Amino acid sequence: MTRIVVTGAAGFIGSNLIKGLNQRGLTDIIAVDDLTQGDKFCNLADLQISDYIDADLFYDHYADSGFGQIEAIFHQGACSNTMESNGKYMLQNNFATSVQLYHACQKRGTRLLYASSAAVYGGSDTFTEAPAFERPLNVYGYSKLLFDQRMRRECGADFGRTLAGKTMQVVGLRYFNVYGPREQHKGRMASVAFHLFHQFRDQGQVRLFGDYGGYGPGAQMRDFVFIDDVVAVNLWFFDHPGYSGIFNLGTGRAQPFNDVACTVINTLRRMDSLSELTLQELCDAGLLSYIPIPDALRGKYQCHTQADLQALRRVGCGHVFADVQTGTAQYVQALVCHQ
Repeated sequence: MTRIVVTGAAGFIGSNLIKGLNQRGLTDIIAVDDLTQGDKFCNLADLQISDYIDADLFYDHYADSGFGQIEAIFHQGACSNTMESNGKYMLQNNFATSVQLYHACQKRGTRLLYASSAAVYGGSDTFTEAPAFERPLNVYGYSKLLFDQRMRRECGADFGRTLAGKTMQVVGLRYFNVYGPREQHKGRMASVAFHLFHQFRDQGQVRLFGDYGGYGPGAQMRDFVFIDDVVAVNLWFFDHPGYSGIFNLGTGRAQPFNDVACTVINTLRRMDSLSELTLQELCDAGLLSYIPIPDALRGKYQCHTQADLQALRRVGCGHVFADVQTGTAQYVQALVCHQ
């Protein structure tokens, strides 16, 4: 039986990966996480795993040949709080632990598929997997970039250009703005779709940032990618062990925050048998309004992100991504069902 490890297993992406693996009939899964935040157990309660190991114990034990033969590790465990300022803590969690895991995987013949982040691009206006465009704005983005850089050195000049050669498969996926079910524990780090849903349910209106960075109210654009698409691309690389490299994982299509807000409100209106409204009608009715961007975010806020998917397409991954209207509507329906 194929044995798999998922780190960050009780988190947003990790738990959805386990769900995707379970849907394939794969259940010999070792879940690794830190459940100090106990309510994250909910993300594992409906899933099939073979074991749970605390993150403080897993990495050293695996390096010492524990757990038997592992086919692949989906390494999602990290400090994902982009507002965290403790660089020592961030680099230990996101860099040093990942380097230890990489060496153990190579020694033991295990494939490593890990979570990088679009935060590595930071202040750049080009989102291509190349050093010239990697300009992180915070220590979180730097911690992810540092590990990507280490993998480029460790895996050689052909990393991402050809089939995996001198190393076991290593794939780094730079997640853009991921949204979808099982993110309820993330607090302020949850997606804009999650926050707008709860704003509208609790207050009967939603708020977005107004004019900023040369963009009109709510017109700042992000590459919003639905969680099911993130899982699908991870599993595509799992199915194609010959390919290694660092790849963007977004839709390749930037859409404004206004699209998210309109979809959240209109999906809920449809579910209440009410007619859909245009953006202007939502504003006129007071259902959507705009606030100034906080001073703390000025100069640190990305107004436009859009994944360059050329590298992903070159290796043959032709996955078709959901647009904001499709993915957000599906997500809102799931949120309503789980209330």
